[in-house]
Amino acid sequence: MVDKTSGVPLHRQVAADLRRRITAGEYAAGDKLPSERLMIERYGVSRLTVREAIGLLRTEGVVIAEHGRGVFVRPSAKIQRLSRSRLSRAARAADKSAFLADAATGGFTPSSSVHVRFEAADERTATYLEVQPGEEVTVRDRVMRADGQVVQLSVSRLPRTFTRGTKVEEVETGPGGAYARLEEAGHTIGRYAEHVGSRMPTPEEASALQLSQGTPIITVTRVAYREDDVPLEMNDMVLPADRYELSYEWAAE
Repeated sequence: MVDKTSGVPLHRQVAADLRRRITAGEYAAGDKLPSERLMIERYGVSRLTVREAIGLLRTEGVVIAEHGRGVFVRPSAKIQRLSRSRLSRAARAADKSAFLADAATGGFTPSSSVHVRFEAADERTATYLEVQPGEEVTVRDRVMRADGQVVQLSVSRLPRTFTRGTKVEEVETGPGGAYARLEEAGHTIGRYAEHVGSRMPTPEEASALQLSQGTPIITVTRVAYREDDVPLEMNDMVLPADRYELSYEWAAE
């Protein structure tokens, strides 16, 4: 299974073969990989080589290791984040926030904790919200859970000129959420823009999301604009890449 004359490090050859088998479906999501002893026999390599190969796959996020149980193929995404109608007025009228809509689709029980604070806008926030650096913004810092497991970190920032005196500055915003309260205050939402990226988590994010080693995160920054294109909110979301699938659809023009 390995070519010791190829010049390619043995652990990379072992990792490549395991990766191929996983991609081909020989080992499906959640399946346990063969033991170290069996892989040593299969590939004719040392225990150290097998461990280096598994370490490489863990770093890539292909497999996860569970102490005392073995190495498993990382499960595929469990939560589908649908773009269709998730931020519609109809959904708000039915008191179904975007996360509640995801829960209804995914069949999990949602819960969240919210912390509200106020801060001065930094350069990035000021750019997105088109305000002056240092201008006061309302911050809604949320931790979202699916069946008790943390699956999303979400931090919204809104110019306080739009939130002062509204329930947006309270933990419980009421039916329809913050967007419904903004529209009640006369700030009709005209459009949304989402900017999606990916990176490795910070230690704090990895701890909060209880991520296994090598698990990347998806980053989504959503900006809600008023009908006259004035930014109302910037929402920074962090999603575990092994638990989410982002789905977008649009009509052909």
